[in-house]
Formats: sequence, structure tokens, C-alpha cells
Amino acid sequence: MKCHARGLLFAFRSSIFYLLSSLLPVPAAIAQGVTPSSAQPEILQQVGIDQRLNEPVPLELVFRNEAGRAVELQEYFGHKPVVLSLVYYECPMLCNLVLNGVLKALRALSFDAGDEFTVLTVSFDPRETPALAAQKKQTYMQEYRREKAEQGWHFLTGDSAAIRRLTEAVGFRYAFDPASRQFVHASGIMVITPEGRMSRYFYGVEYSPRDLRLALVEASAGRIGSPVDQVLLYCYHYDPVTGKYGMAIMNIIRLAGAATVLVLGSFMVVMFRRDRRAKLEDRG
Repeated sequence: MKCHARGLLFAFRSSIFYLLSSLLPVPAAIAQGVTPSSAQPEILQQVGIDQRLNEPVPLELVFRNEAGRAVELQEYFGHKPVVLSLVYYECPMLCNLVLNGVLKALRALSFDAGDEFTVLTVSFDPRETPALAAQKKQTYMQEYRREKAEQGWHFLTGDSAAIRRLTEAVGFRYAFDPASRQFVHASGIMVITPEGRMSRYFYGVEYSPRDLRLALVEASAGRIGSPVDQVLLYCYHYDPVTGKYGMAIMNIIRLAGAATVLVLGSFMVVMFRRDRRAKLEDRG
């Protein structure tokens, strides 16, 4: 009993350590592919997310869906942008936080998975099975509660070769720790264009619904969203370093200037017509 308790305590401490270590370095250093400080444990220097913006995803890769059917990634591309999350289903902590963050952001969107976009959750643990993927999908379908969720959010598993090629293509670096028998990895999600090119990266375990919406609109080349979204994309630009959308000050100034000219022009036209009407009435 004492050995078992010590093992659980060790696993818990390891999970906390890797959670904090994975979250902290991502936005600044790892986002640009900078090697973390040598003061960190060696295993953490193998972990990170390197942005591969506009790089292609190998859509010919074959995985297995929740039902155990072999599927090529290209089945999920072609018409809609894709939100990709890389996790493993038996992860004791961080992966659940990532998926919960995805769920929270998706529920805040007026867009629906299955209509405007697709969600792919892929396990990077080759030992995991479609049965595990099906259990995880059932859990999140019950929470997401959108009409086309079953057809819009897919949970995949695959072999080592397919997983390695996918993670390398999207810049997701992770390592297995034999001591804790857990994977060490960073946390984040990616948005991919319908054609299968990397578009945007978001870090951490909380994802801004506004940023995710803008990323989907941008990745779709305006095929989804509203005119308001296009205005917001003019005013907000994606910052690869922070993995967030920030205000584009010059564009906002230009937009404000154009609005001012439009208002003044409209006022002058109204006043001119009113003056002309008054003169005509005086002549009459």
C-alpha cells in the first residue's frame, strides 16, 4: 500500500511539473523555435511547438477513426477549415485541459463544427486504440451538444509512422518520460486551411473565441463569417510570437479616418441640398 501511494504521489507531482513546464515556455521562445534554457531538464528541451505557417500537412496519412475505420486525413479537408488538437487520451491532466479549452471556445462560437469548420483531435500515443478515441468522443459530444457534432468533431488514432510525420509537419515536439511513464508535451491547438496548409497557432489551455473565430474566417478566405468579421480582420492582425490577434493601430486609424471623411462628406451633401432647396423656395 505504501509503495502504491508513493507511486501515485510521484505521478501526481510529475504531472504538475510537466503541466507548468509545458505551459510557460511556449508563447515566447518555443513559438519561434528558440531552444529553451539549458537550466531546464533535458527532456523539456525536446518539447515545444514550432510554427510552420503556410506549410502543407501530409493529407495522404492514414489514421483510424473512432469506429476503427482507416481514414486518410484528406477526408476531412477540401471545403472547410480544420481545428487540430494533438493529445493522448489517457493523459492524466494536460490533454484534458487542452480539450476542455477547445470545448469552451467552440461552445462560445456561433459557428458549428460540421457546418462551418471541422475539428480533428489526434492521439500522438501509438499504443492507444479506437475504443479509447470513441470513449473520449462520447464525453465531448455530450458536452458540446451541437446538431452536427458527430460529423464535425473526429477523434483519431494512428501508428508511429503516421503520428511522427503529422507532428513533424505541424511542428509539435514531445517526448516520453520513462520515469513517470507519461508523455511530456506543450499545449496548444492549430487552425489549418481547407487546402491543408498551416494557418494559425494558439497556445496554452484557454483559447479566445474571438481569436478562434477570426482564425477560421481567415483560413477559409472569407467563405464563412460576416462582413463584421472582415472589418475585425482589418483591425486585428495575428501575432505569431504570442499566438494571438492584436489591434492593428494603423489600420484602425485609417478606418477611423475613412469614417470621418464619409461622415463629413454626407453632412456636406445634406447641407448643400438643404441650402439649394431653401434658395429655390425663396425664388418661388
